[in-house]
Amino acid sequence: MSTIIYPSPIFGPVRSRRLGVSLGINLLPRDGKWCSFDCLYCECGLNEERRAQAPLPTRQEVREALERQLQQMHKEGPRPDVLTFAGNGEPTLHPHFPEIVDDVARLRDQYFPEARISVLSNSTQIHRPKVREALLRTDNPIMKLDTTDMDFIRRMDRPQGHYDVGRIVALLAEMSPQVIIQTMFLTGLGFDNTGDNYVQPWLEALRQIQPRQVMIYTVDRETPVRGLEKASREKLDEIAEKVRQAGFCCSVSY
Repeated sequence: MSTIIYPSPIFGPVRSRRLGVSLGINLLPRDGKWCSFDCLYCECGLNEERRAQAPLPTRQEVREALERQLQQMHKEGPRPDVLTFAGNGEPTLHPHFPEIVDDVARLRDQYFPEARISVLSNSTQIHRPKVREALLRTDNPIMKLDTTDMDFIRRMDRPQGHYDVGRIVALLAEMSPQVIIQTMFLTGLGFDNTGDNYVQPWLEALRQIQPRQVMIYTVDRETPVRGLEKASREKLDEIAEKVRQAGFCCSVSY
């Protein structure tokens, strides 16, 4: 099993398939996962096998480490296209996520005002008003919605607490028109969310949410559970065309 645990609180910059030159902000422990999902495809591995022992980085540690890195990049390059909350789990679980978003915005404005702030989130914490408001203060709140089928979600995304996809869709709709939806399509091990029985209800959810953009992608690395497979390029293109016909901007990462 080949999985990745990212440094904390800052990693990169890395070249992102979707975002360009991305400087990562990891609000999770440096030695393991901290996530409200336990996705079978997660590049960081499964929660039980990657249980963290280190503490969360503090707000001050994040701010100071980010400023040091931005100062170095300002002198030596490269210039970041985006500052991205990502890493070893769900960034919005950090108790000071809203305040850290504001810290990052101030430092971005000081060193690289043209860079955008992105968040890669599984959407599980958007029932918390302060989290939702903080996400809307970023340039790219990229929120996961792999499907609207609860059986698929329970077996593939494996929420670690109560999860109501109907409630999530309604809250995502409250984040329109800022919100971006990201969806993983894959097959294997009896899973396949690329067929019309999954795609059509998902498209109806997009019509309810009214996102400004939809990002569809498939597995790019070895998954912690063997047997999961990439969705084909042809299938991803077919789904993307349906998204565009529904009136939404759609990008595809193969």
